[in-house]
Amino acid sequence: MEPDRGTKTGTATALVVLVLGALAVYGLDQLTKFLVVSNLTEGETVPVLGDALQWHFVRNPGAAFSLASGMTWIFTILAAGVITFIIWFARRIRSKAWGLVFGLLLGGVLGNLTDRLLREPSFGLGHVVDFISTPWLIPAIYNVADMAIVSSMVLFMILTIRGVGLDGSREVKGGAKRDEPETDDEASSAPGTADANPNVSTGQGALNAPAAREA
Repeated sequence: MEPDRGTKTGTATALVVLVLGALAVYGLDQLTKFLVVSNLTEGETVPVLGDALQWHFVRNPGAAFSLASGMTWIFTILAAGVITFIIWFARRIRSKAWGLVFGLLLGGVLGNLTDRLLREPSFGLGHVVDFISTPWLIPAIYNVADMAIVSSMVLFMILTIRGVGLDGSREVKGGAKRDEPETDDEASSAPGTADANPNVSTGQGALNAPAAREA
């Protein structure tokens, strides 16, 4: 009964992390896109930290980081598939770290999918709003949703390399187990103890033998 209760608690906690992470990413992504569309004209560049960070408003018909332009409908279908998979798979997650991975991924994919569904030029073919430019890092222009997707992939690789399972447990290499101290029963059955008892008994017998002869 207790393991089942612990499993349900772990799953519920992971789901809370997943949902909150997804909502945070989605809300921030849509808010920043709204501010960009409302305050900048398409193609405009606004320096924030010189050339290190700039706001550069573009509409992207392709994938994350302005890749594969002209394949909008394919990415719309893929995004819908990813969201469906995450919702179906979420019940298996019991680790908060894995909940965060899928929460970041869900929020990012949902943010860009919203653009493809609701923005011009048409339903399912809408262009994604990109505005973050860091020329010193990568030449592409991206948005908050793209950052969340990439962050989820990085965290995914870290957890995988460390061997962290969906339930939060870690694999032990080589099947090694932690040594534990012996109990009293184990100590009494140890070979050294068994060898010592006959000596003690023999010594006691030798002491008792003269007393028996005198009697």
